Amino acid sequence: MKKLKAGSLQLVTFVVVVIALLLASFVLLTYIHKQFSIKTNHTIEAVALVNNGIDELLKNESFEKDTILLNLNDEDYKSLKIYKSFWGAFEKVHSKAKIKNKTLSKIALVGGKVNKASTTLFLQDNNKPLVLVGQTTIKGNAFLPKRGIKSGNISGQSYFGEKYVFGNISLSKDLPKLDRNLIDYLENFKTNNYDSHKIDFIDISSSKIHQNSFENPLQLVYSASDIFLSEISITGNIIIKSQTNITVDSSAKLQDVILTAPKIEIKPNLTGRFQAIATELLNVDKNVSLQYPSALVLLHDYCNEEQSSISAISIEDQSKVSGQILVLGKTQPNNYDAQIKISANAIVEGAIYCEQNLELRGTVYGSVYTDNFIIKEDGSVYQNHLYNAFIDSSKLDSEFIGLNLYKEKKGIAKWLY
Repeated sequence: MKKLKAGSLQLVTFVVVVIALLLASFVLLTYIHKQFSIKTNHTIEAVALVNNGIDELLKNESFEKDTILLNLNDEDYKSLKIYKSFWGAFEKVHSKAKIKNKTLSKIALVGGKVNKASTTLFLQDNNKPLVLVGQTTIKGNAFLPKRGIKSGNISGQSYFGEKYVFGNISLSKDLPKLDRNLIDYLENFKTNNYDSHKIDFIDISSSKIHQNSFENPLQLVYSASDIFLSEISITGNIIIKSQTNITVDSSAKLQDVILTAPKIEIKPNLTGRFQAIATELLNVDKNVSLQYPSALVLLHDYCNEEQSSISAISIEDQSKVSGQILVLGKTQPNNYDAQIKISANAIVEGAIYCEQNLELRGTVYGSVYTDNFIIKEDGSVYQNHLYNAFIDSSKLDSEFIGLNLYKEKKGIAKWLY
């Protein structure tokens, strides 16, 4: 038998090892590719599943605040939990999907959808006509009292428009109702009932930057005295509460947080995106820009014995609020004060909902719902008067999300983080 040389044996061994390595690499590559494909499919399924959860929350009014586990046709390796709550004047929806070890969640702020048929003006029927004065303009669908609409005169100025309403006119009755659960949620801001097991109390004096994801437990800044926000950045799932007063300086950077106090003052030249909920007074000074989706809320029952300390939301000249302005509370027939004051050069882009008196001298790109208009001029009070006001819903972006009215179709105002 012919003996092979040692070099030949080494060569054969090397070739066998190389072939084995190549085969092993091919098997490993095939396995990795298969696992990657499975994980990719799980990711795609999770995205579709979490989106289905959001869609289910948007269209189904029956879901309350508790977490709902949806039936997924007995596919045990999949789960979908959806949760509905509130964040300020908006609903908050949370959808969380899990497929084996892959988890994905989405959180969004939700409100009522706006379309071409949406209401521009809704004035409750209190057996008084709407009176237009000066350069007042109403463009869009208007719901007005049975006594209708007419021109008037204030300080020698009459109405200069070609027609009263540039759009359809229908009869109004009572104001459309907000979601009852939303009202109950907002009323809770009057109290200090907090579940300490679900809230992290934080001290903002310890740092100039504070951020909290909406996936994390709520963080609360609380003070029994005044809070002054200056040269600080606060973002996300954080509520700032004072028992007396909150003042926001233009140097503060606030994004998506909630401020709540009896009195809230927003200083000139501030730019931000947040919600403010007051029980006595909420003042937005000059040259302020509150970006979408912001909200200003006043929770107060009118009492004519409080003449010395009028409760109101006021928007000063050259300021712009993009989002919602709400005044909630009982009124009285002898209410001759304005609970919302929009100055002549101020702009509201979005929706105003007022269960009391609205003094509108500025511009609204969107919708106005109010119990009554009022104007104070030269020592006189004019009820249900609009003086140099401009209301036009067609100027509002079609993607804008508005009020949480009862049984209104819902849409997403903003994705949270």
